[in-house]
Amino acid sequence: MQKLNFPDYDFRFKNRENKPLIFDVIRKKFVVLNPEEWVRQHAVHYLHHELGYPLSHINVEKQIAVHNTIKRYDIVVFRPDGSIHIIIECKATSVPITQDTFDQIARYNFALDANYLMVSNGLEHFYCKMDFDEDRYLFLRSLPPYDKK
Repeated sequence: MQKLNFPDYDFRFKNRENKPLIFDVIRKKFVVLNPEEWVRQHAVHYLHHELGYPLSHINVEKQIAVHNTIKRYDIVVFRPDGSIHIIIECKATSVPITQDTFDQIARYNFALDANYLMVSNGLEHFYCKMDFDEDRYLFLRSLPPYDKK
């Protein structure tokens, strides 16, 4: 797989029926390794190893209802009180990050109400803090590290 703009992490791999698999530490199982999953797994490890978020506070690939349709988010990080702190949208490296990508994660946030958003294709990462008073997001240099509060 392509080298991404994340630190290097140790991943577990295996093959099944000629398909490469990667071990997901959140779902605790091997999942098909496609380009988007490669970015997703790096983002999970980045949250845990670089920013200190406990694995128990991270969730991946769950369904949500957005405007009467079912969608699936890539990664959500919860606060200790169970509320949603961060939403992360992952794209394959071949997918450019565009306004449509930000619109997608903003639609998800109508349902989830997170304070922070991250969009990544593995090569480019964008971090935002929500400004709910002005209905906009403010771009940041990085996501905040884990805070037990």
